[in-house]
Amino acid sequence: QVQLMESGGGLVQAGGSLRLSCAASGRIFRINGMAWYRQAPGKQRELVAAVSSGGSTNYADSVKDRFTISRDNTNNTVYLQMNSLKPEDTAIYYCNAVIAATGMVSFSNYWGQGTQVTVSS
Repeated sequence: QVQLMESGGGLVQAGGSLRLSCAASGRIFRINGMAWYRQAPGKQRELVAAVSSGGSTNYADSVKDRFTISRDNTNNTVYLQMNSLKPEDTAIYYCNAVIAATGMVSFSNYWGQGTQVTVSS
């Protein structure tokens, strides 16, 4: 019914930048929060950044002042601009959205397939 499609991952040198995007598609009635998570090998999945339907944002301390999350409500898309990348940012990045599909009475939690971000020294 609803899918999240991610793009923008890749390889970059330390200090470089990447821009991730995630578009929600399907029979969408309403989208509340949208967020980016990441998971490195051997580590727990962690919240990187989140943006509410009203536009308020939240960032992990490790990425604050380097990453920026934004959303385009017209196109049901969330972005993550990543600047000044460090090797410790290397992880699989997952898009997350809380969405009510058309005909559903409650919101559900949706995940993208994940996109690899690798930062070299």
